Amino acid sequence: MKKVVLFLTMCLMAFPVRADEGMWFLMFIERLNHRDMEKMGLQLTAEEIYSINHHSLKDAIVQFNGGCTAEIVSKEGLVLTNHHCGYDAIAELSTAEQNYLKDGFWAKQRSAEMKPKSLYVRFFVRMDDVSKRILSKVNDKMTETERNKAIQQEIALIEKENNEGGKYTVSVRPFFQGNEYYYFVYQDYTDVRLVGTPPESVGKFGGDTDNWEWPRQTGDFSMFRVYADKDGN
Repeated sequence: MKKVVLFLTMCLMAFPVRADEGMWFLMFIERLNHRDMEKMGLQLTAEEIYSINHHSLKDAIVQFNGGCTAEIVSKEGLVLTNHHCGYDAIAELSTAEQNYLKDGFWAKQRSAEMKPKSLYVRFFVRMDDVSKRILSKVNDKMTETERNKAIQQEIALIEKENNEGGKYTVSVRPFFQGNEYYYFVYQDYTDVRLVGTPPESVGKFGGDTDNWEWPRQTGDFSMFRVYADKDGN
């Protein structure tokens, strides 16, 4: 009897626990879930989160060198990311005489900022739904090979149409088992310079073990700056 009561109690306790689920595209945020987010305390408008005509939150969250995220934290192009995300760039700039991994580094002026050879920051420009366009090129009579060829040809055309002569990187991706297709436009900046990093003893304190624990005691950050020309390229 005690086991039955315990089981029923656990079931009753589990019912109120519910997590919001779903994968939300930024372009649909106002239509799908912005009102629910406001109820939970969000004070930003949908356009302040995602806009292709004005500056928005999407412009402050960037990809850092392909595998990490980072944040733009000033109008002067300062980029904040994790220490381990900047690790390879810091290691590249280090020498036996000036070991920035071991000792850390802070540029006291712009001219002291250092540029590694291979580092880029990718900004998200816009996205759009091209499902109807791509799926209109296929039909049920096609073989799988013919279907894939038609889809890839249309994808290549869409990517070329939207890269503005190579200014942007464009990627068309399938979703929901190929029932929907969206293109994503990005702009890459390759003049990215190291501004500051704590010593490895701080930035990598605890190593990979602490990296997956909470709370953490590590100063896991590094700071860079993105440079662009007068036209924003």
